[in-house]
Amino acid sequence: MAGRGKVFAWALYDWANSAFPTVVSTFVIAAYFTQGIAADPATGQAQWGWMQAAAGIAIALLSPALGAVADAGGRRRFMLLCCTVVTAIATGMIWFATPGPGSTLWALCCVGVATVGFELGTVFYNAMLPSVAPPEKLGRVSGLAWGLGYAGGLGCLLVALFALVQPDPSPFGLDRAAAEHVRATAVLVAVWMIGFGWPVLLALPDPPPPRPSWGDAIRRGLSEIGRLLRGLPRNPAMGRFLLARLFYTDGLNTLFAFGAIYAAGRHGMAFEEILMFGIALNITAGLGAAAIGLLEDRLLGARNTVLVSLAAIIAVGTALVLVDSKTAFWALALVLGLFMGPAQSASRSFMAALAPPRDVTAHFGLFALSGRITGFLGPAVLAGVTAASGSQQAGMATVLGFLTLGGAILLTVHTRSPA
Repeated sequence: MAGRGKVFAWALYDWANSAFPTVVSTFVIAAYFTQGIAADPATGQAQWGWMQAAAGIAIALLSPALGAVADAGGRRRFMLLCCTVVTAIATGMIWFATPGPGSTLWALCCVGVATVGFELGTVFYNAMLPSVAPPEKLGRVSGLAWGLGYAGGLGCLLVALFALVQPDPSPFGLDRAAAEHVRATAVLVAVWMIGFGWPVLLALPDPPPPRPSWGDAIRRGLSEIGRLLRGLPRNPAMGRFLLARLFYTDGLNTLFAFGAIYAAGRHGMAFEEILMFGIALNITAGLGAAAIGLLEDRLLGARNTVLVSLAAIIAVGTALVLVDSKTAFWALALVLGLFMGPAQSASRSFMAALAPPRDVTAHFGLFALSGRITGFLGPAVLAGVTAASGSQQAGMATVLGFLTLGGAILLTVHTRSPA
C-alpha cells in the first residue's frame, strides 16, 4: 500500500477506537453509571475512581512486557487485533448493566476490562507511527490521527444522540424506563470499533515468517524490557520525559474519566446535554489537535507543544473548578478542549522521535507504563478526596496538582532530538 494509504489506514484506527473513551469512559456510560446505577453521584464518582485505579494497575503491569514481546515476536498486528476484539466485546456487554445498584459490579467489571484492552491496544498502535511517517512529519501525522480520533468520537456521539438517546419513542423498541436507549450506546461503540478498525490490520502487516515461537518471544521480550529499564539512567532525556509523562498523563486521564461525571453532578447536566457537551468538546479538541500538530513540526517542537498545552489546561482547568455558572463551565471547557489533543499527540510524536527503531514497540510499552504505572493514583486520590469531603469539586481539583508536577519535570528535559 502506498505511503498515503498507510497513513490514512493508521489514522483511521484513531477514528475507530476513540469512540470508546468518548462514549464509554467520558460522556455517556460514565454519567449513566453515576446517575442511573450508583446510589448517588458522589458515591458513583468514588466507585468509578477505584475501578479506574484497578485498571491502571493492570495496564502498568502488562503494557511494557507485552510491548517487548511484540517486538521480539513480530506479532504487533495480531496483538492489536486481540486487544481490539477484547475491548469491543467487554464494551458490548455493558448492555446488561441495568439501572440500579445491583448492576454496579457488572458495569465496573465490563468497563474495567474494556479499559485495559483499549490501553494495551494503543501500545501496539502507537508503535506503528514510525513506520508510517518520517521523522520530520511525526508531529503532523500524529496530530492528524488525533484530530481524526476526535472526529470519530464526535461521529459516534452524534449517532448515539440522534439515533438512540434523543428519539422518543426510542427506535428498535428500546425501553426508556430501563435505560435501554442509553445502554445501547455501548453496543454502538463495540460495532463502531470493529467496523472502522480493520484497515490498519491490512495496511501494516507483521513481518513475514519465520518468527520465533511465543515462548521464545516472551523470553526475549522480558529480557529486552529489563535491558531498556537498566539503560534509562544512561538516557536522562528519555527517563525524565517518561517521569514527567507519568504525572501529567495521570492528570489528563483522570480529567477525561471524570469530566462528564463532574458535569452531571456539579452542574446538573442530563444525558442529552452531556452528549451535546461532548459533541462540542470533540469539535474544539479535534481542531486543536490538527492545527497545533502543524505548528509542532514547523515551529514549536513536540516538547514545547506539550508544555504550552499543559499550561493552558492548568489555567483553564483552575477556572473550571471554581465557576458555579453552567454557561461559564461550557465556555471554559470548550477552550480547554483546544489543548487536550495536542498534549497527547505531541507526547506520542516526541516518544516516536526518541525511541530507537529496533525496539520501538518496547519503548512504547514504557510509554504506556509511564502513563499508567501510577494510573491508579489520580483516580484513587480523586476518589478518596471526594469520599472524604463529599464534594465533587474538591475531588476534581486534585487533577491540577498532577498536571503541574508533570509540566515542571518536563521543563527539565533537554534533547537535541528533531522533535
